[in-house]
Amino acid sequence: MKKIGFYLLLINVGFSSTTYAQTVSEKLRTIVTTDGEIDDVDTFIRFLLYTNEFETQGLVYSSSMWHWKGDGKGTPFTSEMEMTRNIYGENLTDLRWPGTQWIEKLLAEYAKVHPNLLLHDKDYPSPENLLSLVRVGNIDFEGEMEKRTEGSKLIAEKLLDDDEREIFLQAWGGTNTIARALKSIEEDYSKSKDWETIKDKVSKKAIIYTIMDQDATYQKYIGPNWPKIRVFYNANQFWCFAYPWKMVVPKSQQPYLEGTFMGPNIINNHGPLFEKYYSYGDGQKQEGDPNHFEGDISKITQTERGSFSKYDFISEGDSPAFLHLVDVGLANYEDPSRGGWSGRFEQSVDNSYRYEDGEAASDLNPETGKMDTSYPQTRWIKAMQLDFAARADWAVKSFADANHAPEIKVFEGTSIKAKAGEKITLNPTYSDPDGHKVWFAVWPYAEAGDGTADVTYDDEKGLATVQLPETAKAGEEYHIIVEGSDTGFPSLTRYKRVIFTIK
Repeated sequence: MKKIGFYLLLINVGFSSTTYAQTVSEKLRTIVTTDGEIDDVDTFIRFLLYTNEFETQGLVYSSSMWHWKGDGKGTPFTSEMEMTRNIYGENLTDLRWPGTQWIEKLLAEYAKVHPNLLLHDKDYPSPENLLSLVRVGNIDFEGEMEKRTEGSKLIAEKLLDDDEREIFLQAWGGTNTIARALKSIEEDYSKSKDWETIKDKVSKKAIIYTIMDQDATYQKYIGPNWPKIRVFYNANQFWCFAYPWKMVVPKSQQPYLEGTFMGPNIINNHGPLFEKYYSYGDGQKQEGDPNHFEGDISKITQTERGSFSKYDFISEGDSPAFLHLVDVGLANYEDPSRGGWSGRFEQSVDNSYRYEDGEAASDLNPETGKMDTSYPQTRWIKAMQLDFAARADWAVKSFADANHAPEIKVFEGTSIKAKAGEKITLNPTYSDPDGHKVWFAVWPYAEAGDGTADVTYDDEKGLATVQLPETAKAGEEYHIIVEGSDTGFPSLTRYKRVIFTIK
């Protein structure tokens, strides 16, 4: 994949002494499809705080195995998904439908904090721009993809446009609206002489990041008919950022999801947008979902998921999807097997266009000493939560009173050819917009490469020494993560991944 560059052009407008920042960029572009689950709402609030990092080109209501509207005629529907049938039964006319206004309502709250966010980054899109991107997709039933909708038409239009940038399609619910878009393209062009060219163009442009299969449309339509579309399939790692997080997240990371951190640092006193963030015991209840009980603290103190307190994190199971687009220096967008804030994925043995997060993508969990399918995600939770807390501050604080991430550099570069057994010195440096000191940790990410290199870091000299194994073979890669955390609050962390390729 091509690397994306960012360029800043400062324009001085003649009639004013104010200097305006205008971004001339080729940011990664994305479209979100969402079924409106409570964790989608919380994911969306976090998403809004990161919209300065990429270009949003669509916000589309969709359905899933958990949420659909029904056709308004009382038509019964039986889910294709066994889990849904077991929980909710058969012959449903609708299911826990949150409506098609919750995005607009959250954008109204975003509008109130947007002027303050601009103090921290001029790239935050306007509320009006984001509102113009909202569409209703295929929502009547789980997996419904029979009719063209405004949402599916938007996706199809972007996949066919002349912009060469990829379209990162996030499926927070089912993939049915994405499937309908692809089906429309097939219907319109499959009989034309240019069909193979068009199909190849769309297949190269689309990337689907899906949180499980929340309907059957990928298995039934997208996979068989569009086999060359890249798919990042998260079926294991997202759970650590979803409802059962207390059963999955290592104990050392759990404090950053608990109410004692979430309440003061994110939810309370951070403006109107964060007042809409769902947390345990906050008294909020989602419209259309009579089964939601997390708002009543008396009912959730002890559940099968664990024991919870007020303001504890509930779920953001879909946040890994957009976090794949946030460049924190881990270079994971180019290759999802490298791992990053969105998790780590290995290429399927059956399909080179499909990346999965199963056993092959496990990392060693140091707390258990075992390979763990969730650890590629949980290892970053502290840094992710502190980063979110800093952005929550951006909604209410001035630039001078808030913290901003450092930039990490490695003098020797991030791609180094070396010999087996060679010892290399790395000289990491940093700049910090707030003038804070940055502390470094340098460590091998063995699972992302072909093995472990020995690493030592000398705080006094500010140098890291990397010893490559004598047994390394030509062509193998050894990944070293240079991690820099500033001394502001919340402490913010950025990285550089150095890849040593054996000659």
